[in-house]
Amino acid sequence: MKTIGIIPARYGSTRFPGKPLAEIRGRSMIWHVYQRCLKAKSLDQLLVATDDRRIFDHVTAFGGLAVMTSRKHKSGTDRIAEALGKLGTRKPVLSSTRRAGFRNDSKFEIIINIQGDEPLIDPKAIDLLTKAMSDNKSIEMATLAGSFNDKEDLLSPNTAKVAADAQGYALYFSRAVIPGRRGGALTLSHYLKHIGIYAYRRDTLLKLISWPQSALEKAEKLEQLRALEHGIKIKLINTGYRPQAVDTPADLVRINKALRTQSFT
Repeated sequence: MKTIGIIPARYGSTRFPGKPLAEIRGRSMIWHVYQRCLKAKSLDQLLVATDDRRIFDHVTAFGGLAVMTSRKHKSGTDRIAEALGKLGTRKPVLSSTRRAGFRNDSKFEIIINIQGDEPLIDPKAIDLLTKAMSDNKSIEMATLAGSFNDKEDLLSPNTAKVAADAQGYALYFSRAVIPGRRGGALTLSHYLKHIGIYAYRRDTLLKLISWPQSALEKAEKLEQLRALEHGIKIKLINTGYRPQAVDTPADLVRINKALRTQSFT
């Protein structure tokens, strides 16, 4: 089964406008994300889905693939679905295709939704999700989950929490601390942190974007709740991977420091 990784990258972030083009050690954030994703062994294709010509031009300038998408999308899921749909067309929506080895077809069975604000993303996290989907054809959608680093991370509304059933499927995602606690000490091992990278079957993705934003999705600002509300089961794959997302300019400073101790390519 062919697998494609799509990185949604919009320019108009509320907390950090122009975030994909923010500089990290002389390179843009989207460059760092793209280069790391290229190291994933399971991807047959990789591209950026963006709503802004500046990001599009920047990605194609460094030899990557980019697709222009609508600015009206409410979630990354909707954006990558539009990009996927354009792969089967002959419209001039892509450039640098020869250098990047673009496959102009619609035969990708597994789609990986990769966050565009994680310049330290581990390629093995992508491979882990792809393997889970390849090994078990009954899984419609999968995502990663792990433990919390500290209580501040757990209590932050910027981190999503997930409760799982006995078979390892998601029961619910929330920005609140779930499951709730009534007294006693707060024990980090009782909680699962959601790591926002997703894998979908092609048919599942097309079903998802055919439905409007759901009530829970709007309330929590978590797009995966649309799937749960419509009965799509989401398999949780446990991992030791700890993402370091860039949500604010302050996060950018932290990431720059982290990259000083890592190889720079």
